[in-house]
Amino acid sequence: MKAIQFEGTVPRYVYSTVAGSIIRNAYYDRFSNIVMRDVRPPELPTPEWVRVKTKYAGFCGSDKNLILLHDSPSTSPYASFPFTIGHENCGYVVEMGAIAAERLAIGIGTRVVVDPLLSCVPRGISPVCPSCARGDYSLCTNFTEGSVSPGMSIGTCRDTGGGWSSEFVAHYSQLIAVPENVSSEDAVLVDAFCSSLHPVMRNFPADDSTVLIIGCGVIGLSAVAAIRALGGKARIVVLAKHEFQGEAATRLGADAVVYMGNSTDYYAELADVLKTKLLKPMLGKRVVVGGAHTVFDCVGSSTSIDDALRFTMPHGTMVLVGLAAFPKGVDWTPIWLKEVQVRGSFWCSTEQFEGRAMRTYEIAVELLRTGRVSLSPLLTHKFRLEDYKRAIAANLSIRSSRLIKSVFEFD
Repeated sequence: MKAIQFEGTVPRYVYSTVAGSIIRNAYYDRFSNIVMRDVRPPELPTPEWVRVKTKYAGFCGSDKNLILLHDSPSTSPYASFPFTIGHENCGYVVEMGAIAAERLAIGIGTRVVVDPLLSCVPRGISPVCPSCARGDYSLCTNFTEGSVSPGMSIGTCRDTGGGWSSEFVAHYSQLIAVPENVSSEDAVLVDAFCSSLHPVMRNFPADDSTVLIIGCGVIGLSAVAAIRALGGKARIVVLAKHEFQGEAATRLGADAVVYMGNSTDYYAELADVLKTKLLKPMLGKRVVVGGAHTVFDCVGSSTSIDDALRFTMPHGTMVLVGLAAFPKGVDWTPIWLKEVQVRGSFWCSTEQFEGRAMRTYEIAVELLRTGRVSLSPLLTHKFRLEDYKRAIAANLSIRSSRLIKSVFEFD
């Protein structure tokens, strides 16, 4: 079968790093780490695993970071090369190991989403680590151990395959059946939504508070959707780059949109919307007096981190949702000057929802089933796997493509 894989070799890394500074498609041409090839379908690692035929596979912001080599080398031990890319998914069960068939209440042909985290239980590790015992599966300490090769998730492990191919394998514990009234287009966006649902639930804003969401890609938009789906009445202000993003944020429930453009003084506009005061220092960016109670940075760049800290009010909370690796030029002064609490967030986990502990994926599916959220309007582009270079180009040029979320579509 055809698969899009990440090679992970040093010569290809060096080539793309050097050539990519001159021409961007050097990050995904034939000399890069991104390779389309014929591969054998992965074997079931143990009888507890199942095979899933891919219907849709999402193109995540982390996949874009991978292609552009923006990921920190400190994450490389948590992958096994070469691996088939793709952790966002919706598909159908086509094969079940004997133990999986005994333990699952679903059968062949069931439509599922797969929580891709390869934590202790999928790896056959018992007793589970302290993080997994708490339900914090994204913080598992055994991503390099157990019955499959290193990898934090399906899509970074050479033994499991990934969504950017027609088939991959998953442990039975990772499967969540998709209700009949939930479309596959909604289902494939569950992972992206959960990347925002997790930090929102862990830092849920009070109804009388103000929230600032920096970044209106699918993660920032999902943060707006998550707050409203959970009944939050906080005032939501978003900082967006493009008009089509701001329009989507408004439809999802944002109260105000400020645009970050070359021709706008977005600091002055944000200060006006947030009812804060700006002070001019001797050098550097303006100092913000006041700010939002909670700021979700859904970008993870040096600029967004710096802005997020500045626009958090005293004793407020700044949540780093976007994947940051090497931020430069960030002024950390607001952390101590305003006693800002900075919290990180990685992927998804287990949350308390309506009186019981549930995996974030399960909560997302329940919100879809009950009509409290609709994610499919965020899905703007579909591509065939053979058009992967066009898909990458569209994701790297969202201003012209007007892309919010894209997926690969399979028969």
